[in-house]
Amino acid sequence: MAGDGQVTLGDVVLKHGARKIRLMDDGRIVAGFAGAVADALTLFGKFEHQLKAGDGNVRRASVELAKEWRTDRYLRRLEAQLIVADAESILVISGEGDVIEPDDGIVAIGSGAPYATAAAKALMLHSDLEAVELVKAAMEITADICIFTNNHFTIESVSLPSDEERSEPSADIIEVEDDTAKPKSRGRKKGAAS
Repeated sequence: MAGDGQVTLGDVVLKHGARKIRLMDDGRIVAGFAGAVADALTLFGKFEHQLKAGDGNVRRASVELAKEWRTDRYLRRLEAQLIVADAESILVISGEGDVIEPDDGIVAIGSGAPYATAAAKALMLHSDLEAVELVKAAMEITADICIFTNNHFTIESVSLPSDEERSEPSADIIEVEDDTAKPKSRGRKKGAAS
């Protein structure tokens, strides 16, 4: 999973190095957001609570969060989307009650979502890149096209542990930062994660 670092407010870029991706459940689950930062952090907290209540089951926690998000008067006003993943599945959660698992394992949210999705699908079909390299390449393409996506990426992955490692989580954390950040201008959206 990858996220860019750009946070915008109206037509002003407020931050270039935001971290929109986070590991949860001792590194077994990775989650990312797009949208309003405070809203997303609230949802991360709610998702972590649902994870604990559901013994770390990502699907159950996602469904419970979506139900709570849709029915709670306060949460309904939150403007964000989440992607959550463990080593076996990736899910998009929205305030409309959606919990969606893509057929091909490729999904993106935020203003750069169409670009990131298209780039990742093309790279998956026409290259032999490993998952982390594929996500990085797709985000680089997105940053070149979308004015709401910068090229300060955080990339995190989780993988199935071997038989010997079943008791310990396995996670790779890769931060990619390009000092030649391109200028961004107009916009209302907050960034992209794929």
